[in-house]
Amino acid sequence: MKKPCLRMIWNAIFYLVKTGCQWRMLPKEFPKWESVYYYYRKWASLDIFDLLLEKLRGHVRFERNQTMEPSVGIIDSQSVKWGNNQSLNGVDGNKKVKGIKRHIVVDKNGFLIAVIVTIANMHDSKAAYLLMRVLKELCSGIKVILADGGYRGELIENVKAKFGYMIQVVISAYKEQGFRPIHKRWIVERTFTWMENDRRLCRNYELTFDSAEEMVKISVIKLLLKKI
Repeated sequence: MKKPCLRMIWNAIFYLVKTGCQWRMLPKEFPKWESVYYYYRKWASLDIFDLLLEKLRGHVRFERNQTMEPSVGIIDSQSVKWGNNQSLNGVDGNKKVKGIKRHIVVDKNGFLIAVIVTIANMHDSKAAYLLMRVLKELCSGIKVILADGGYRGELIENVKAKFGYMIQVVISAYKEQGFRPIHKRWIVERTFTWMENDRRLCRNYELTFDSAEEMVKISVIKLLLKKI
């Protein structure tokens, strides 16, 4: 049996993320959907998406005369409506969204460093602790993490003691100054906007949190490839 072209496999995965179609509805121009899904699951289990994300991010940063490993990160979360009633979900009471939450850390360019997905009603401070653990496992060179007011409190000292990261909370003064983009904090909001250009990420269609995280990584890999 002839092996499918790996480039076509990648193109099929990118097509699925971009259009939001189901696996079974991949166009006939691509290899059979079973083959595409097989490679997707295989690469996910081998952490290939994490490796590619790290290499591509470092390459793009190097082309911009930056160090390959970022030292400053920016953290935030995004509530996403559910698109599959079989997946785990919760209700974000503040934003009135039923679904999941994506918690991410990006560098100063807005390129993804780490991501976790939780139910929507998990507080940012609790999810941040889990995200710091993922960040540590990735052996990231991050030293300082910029955050909004939702990450205040004991979390700052706990993260510093456990993981060695310094969380700096940046608060908006819009009541006195009117609306202004918060210095560097707006970058992570732009990253969420980039993600929403891919229809697979406009809602959560994944049955598991792991799969939801992989889709975010693939979206950013696709973005980074365009910047090379």
